[in-house]
Amino acid sequence: MPISLYQASVPPFVQQLKALRGVLAKAKAHAEASKVAPEVFLQARLYPNMFALTRQVQIATDFAKGCAARLAGLEPPKFEDTETTFEQLEARIDRTLEFLATFAPAQIDGQEERVVELKVGGQLLSFKGQPYLVNFVLPNFYFHATTAYAILRHNGVELGKRDFVGEF
Repeated sequence: MPISLYQASVPPFVQQLKALRGVLAKAKAHAEASKVAPEVFLQARLYPNMFALTRQVQIATDFAKGCAARLAGLEPPKFEDTETTFEQLEARIDRTLEFLATFAPAQIDGQEERVVELKVGGQLLSFKGQPYLVNFVLPNFYFHATTAYAILRHNGVELGKRDFVGEF
């Protein structure tokens, strides 16, 4: 049986966002135990020209909620990018998970040919539904989730592969 567009999107987003929430919780606990200001982790980056942890989480949630909405033919909800604490990032993930929970498979399945248009860096991009998910959203979503994990791991938070993968 082929995998559906819903199965390839919403459940993986949910799994990874829950894992990311767990990674952030470990980072918060590590900061407290190490007596390191949380901002040190929240503003950490792998390289000076890369986004900091906070922005990585914001972008990962944007890709998840944006993809589900666009595949269903809806306008994605706008979240202001104002998070400055672990608690605020966790709340953003929770809002994204709540939004994803509103989708039924029937809203997304069968949308492989739906035209999805969005502006990226001032440029209008146009995709059909399946390539949008498989070739654009999933690589970007996992890139930002992975980078968030890597930033924290690089900064001494004790994390393993199981933390990244989460529960399935």
